[in-house]
Amino acid sequence: MRNLYLGTNGTLSFDKPTIPSAFTAYTSDPASPVEYRKRPIEATYAPTGSGWFTWLVEDQRGFSQRKDVVSWETPALDHDITVTGDVVADLQASTSGTDADWVVKLIDVYPSDPALGNMSGYELMIVDEIFRGRYWKSYEHPEAIPANKVEAYRYSLHGADHVFLKGHRIMVQVQSSWFPLYDRNPQTFVPNIMTATPGDYKPAEQRIYAGSHLELPLMEH
Repeated sequence: MRNLYLGTNGTLSFDKPTIPSAFTAYTSDPASPVEYRKRPIEATYAPTGSGWFTWLVEDQRGFSQRKDVVSWETPALDHDITVTGDVVADLQASTSGTDADWVVKLIDVYPSDPALGNMSGYELMIVDEIFRGRYWKSYEHPEAIPANKVEAYRYSLHGADHVFLKGHRIMVQVQSSWFPLYDRNPQTFVPNIMTATPGDYKPAEQRIYAGSHLELPLMEH
């Protein structure tokens, strides 16, 4: 097992950051959630065909340009890296709200090479998952998150069996919405999100601290 750290200035490295108090910030606005697929999003079972069946391998480049999606990236790899087993996200994060969603995606970035055709520069999602912050202590008893206080969020991104090839880069993206795959979080704690009022939906500043990392099960080559 190796920790892959979300460092400062978008750096992604197996080396532990020297300034864990450093953070990367972004503003999440429920009025403009991050989509889980590129627009236009077809109906799931559209008669003319739908991207639903392949959305998990869609190019993530369109989301990288959003200000409410933050990315960390390694340099081009000088050797193959094989990830095989359960990938775990361990975030040290804070929010200015009292509830938040944390979406983490592990991505394989292909080289920008015309010889690769449509795969040139492609950002292929390998594993992903969302964690709803209200369950930070337990799933049985949701609680408000203390505003502007760093808390730990550790959860599985599920199993991977993938080789990041030499010349590729590893990327991690974090965001706080994934609509409409998951309902919008008002980012204000309410007993039941299904009954949240329009006034409960508020923008919030999210901070991801440099001690945050993914636990990767690596196979030596």
